[in-house]
Amino acid sequence: MSKRIKVSVRNLVEFVLRSGDIDNTFVGSTRAVEGTRAHQKVQSSYGAEYTPEVVLSHVLSFEDFTLEVEGRVDGIIRIDEYIIIDEIKSTVRSLEDIEEDYNPLHWAQGKCYGYIYAKGNRLDELQVQLTYFNIESEETKKFIKSYTFQELEEFFLGLIEKYVEWASIVYYWQKVRNESIKELSFPFKSYRKGQRKLAVAVYETVLNGKNLFVQAPTGIGKTISTIFPSIKAIGEGIASKVFYLTAKTITREAALNSIKQMIWKGLRIKSIVITAKEKVCLNQEVKCNPKDCPYAKGHFDRVNKAIMDLLNNEDMITREIVEKYAEYYKVCPFEFSLDLSLWSDVIICDYNYVFDPNVSLKRFFEGNGDDYIFLIDEAHNLVDRSRDMFSVEIMKEPFLKYKRLFKEEFPNISKAFNNCNNVMNRIKRKYLSIENYYYQKEEIIDLYSPITKLIKELEEWLINQKGHKLYEEAQELYFQLLRFVKIADLYDKRYVTYIELIGKDLLLKLFCVDPSNLLSEILKKGKAAIFFSATLTPLDYYRDVLGGNEEDYIIRFSSPFPKDNLCVLVGDNISTKYKDRDKTYSKAVEYIEEFVLQKEGNYFVFFPSYKYMEQIYQCFIDRNPDIKTIIQESSMSEKEREEFLDRFNHENEGTMVAFAVLGGIFSEGIDLIGDKLIGAVIVGVGLPQICFERDIIREYFQSLNGLGYEYAYMYPGMNKVLQAAGRVIRSETDKGAILLIDDRFGTIKYKRLYPREWFHYERVGNSESIRAKLMEFWSL
Repeated sequence: MSKRIKVSVRNLVEFVLRSGDIDNTFVGSTRAVEGTRAHQKVQSSYGAEYTPEVVLSHVLSFEDFTLEVEGRVDGIIRIDEYIIIDEIKSTVRSLEDIEEDYNPLHWAQGKCYGYIYAKGNRLDELQVQLTYFNIESEETKKFIKSYTFQELEEFFLGLIEKYVEWASIVYYWQKVRNESIKELSFPFKSYRKGQRKLAVAVYETVLNGKNLFVQAPTGIGKTISTIFPSIKAIGEGIASKVFYLTAKTITREAALNSIKQMIWKGLRIKSIVITAKEKVCLNQEVKCNPKDCPYAKGHFDRVNKAIMDLLNNEDMITREIVEKYAEYYKVCPFEFSLDLSLWSDVIICDYNYVFDPNVSLKRFFEGNGDDYIFLIDEAHNLVDRSRDMFSVEIMKEPFLKYKRLFKEEFPNISKAFNNCNNVMNRIKRKYLSIENYYYQKEEIIDLYSPITKLIKELEEWLINQKGHKLYEEAQELYFQLLRFVKIADLYDKRYVTYIELIGKDLLLKLFCVDPSNLLSEILKKGKAAIFFSATLTPLDYYRDVLGGNEEDYIIRFSSPFPKDNLCVLVGDNISTKYKDRDKTYSKAVEYIEEFVLQKEGNYFVFFPSYKYMEQIYQCFIDRNPDIKTIIQESSMSEKEREEFLDRFNHENEGTMVAFAVLGGIFSEGIDLIGDKLIGAVIVGVGLPQICFERDIIREYFQSLNGLGYEYAYMYPGMNKVLQAAGRVIRSETDKGAILLIDDRFGTIKYKRLYPREWFHYERVGNSESIRAKLMEFWSL
């Protein structure tokens, strides 16, 4: 392996010399754009003697390493034989408060550029100038120092020496890691059915830099079959990092367990779990500033020591490990974990950290892309999650509320709120005179300008009014409006703008109907992506909406478990459509009774809505007072959820029937192996509730590909059905039964969506046939 390292001047300086506090005190978020304008203003104030934006690079050998240090200096001034390196820094701070030693990192950057320029041009001395530009007053303040080449070289090589200490850790770690990967064999004695084929498909996908969409039922061992070949790819230099992305915290355990299995076989790999700031915070309140948080105060003075210590002693960096070291070194655990991710080979985190434009890990994804592998677990969840990430909504009521609250004390801000409120009123009058909702493909741009002006007014206010009683709620609204403007920049033909009356309030939403293009752009930041789930049906639909294209690969596997272990019954002579439910309650209850009475054990019954579930539940317990039942509540705490699932772990005598909703917390992501669950009844085809938003999706895809109903309702609904049914068979020794109740399950359109392990299904037309089929099944 070449000991060649590339580092930017900025990263070199910031990493080696960083010190002081984390301070997320509000400083304004539109400053980056204004900072660029500030640079341009300063640069244009000079004449021909000034050369702006000069790219400098220098390659040097240091100990066993070859380092390439590069960066872009803001300007070089040539006056006669004098050379001045100009570093421009924009600020909102009063220039009176800024002295020569205001920020040592600014001088350090200038001196690095000075050294590279002097070395390349054989200069004995030059000057470094710091130019501070106040964004509000547009005034400048300059400091200038002269340096000899020897002084610059000593400083630069001192930085490089410290940086190489870290580079050595990386280099020698990679050597140890790659040797262990080379020796690593698959961590189990043999491959399960389909497992080797999946691992090979993942490796080839990474090798070819493509995307792969995998439908693989429970039991194949999807997690190890995706992580193992990805780690092999790291060892061969094909990829540098693996991002294992999940929708739920619980699914991270599978990734950690797979890594543990490989570590037991001799693998050395650095893996980290990134936990949300709110969950991992060690302070009493999430307030990231030195005044309110002891972990923020002096964080940067201590964090490099903490990183060094942890890297020397830990490979699996779990939440508990992060908290332990963060507590010992008194550093912010969240920021600490983000720093550690730079040194990690496998990063396990929520979808948000890669896909959400507001919270993605900019340290990895701001550039043009890299050789990362994205492993996207339970990928069916990403469809609606990505729609949420790329959509934004605002309400009219806050504009009116804050117009009044700011009126006396801050009339300018009140006026800015009023302008937004007036535009919302005009929108309401123009579009909602007849219906309570309306949408169009074009943007309603009348609102953009007043919102942008309000953001600017609020920004000034937030900088200057930190102790005000309205501060926290105004700041929250400010970030919401900023997000609105950010999403507006993404708006294209795959968006619609919709408005809706909610009580007396008005909602306006920029709704991303089709997230495929935005997801596709994000996927380009990596080398390859593997989308996998037990329920990626139909695969063409998921490839389409998740940013794939026809050149990407799709692969489906049948269950590795014996088909005789699963009994699938289809009661397709009962309609569960909303209009027919009153007429079919008693028949549905009969079917459920017959299903659960054939063998003692635990059962789930899933429904399309809470209301329907509660009606059937009442009817069931009236007729069966001796059968133990539990029912899912509409909002359950973490403790209540645990207690609900704990009922399945008890050695129950007799039968227990759990009533739950399709698509809810108990219909996916839970493992009830063996006798903990022996059957599930699924009532209805799981269609999402008919609503304005779903109808927009239907109309969009109908005009795009003629599959509007399928994309908006049918496929998402069937996914819920498949997820719920998937709770029954979780291992090769499980035996269980599924009963599907709905006349639509008997239609060709739905039968085409059946997984292969259902192909031996049997129709049942009455409770007697259910009894006969199950008696035969359970007696085998």
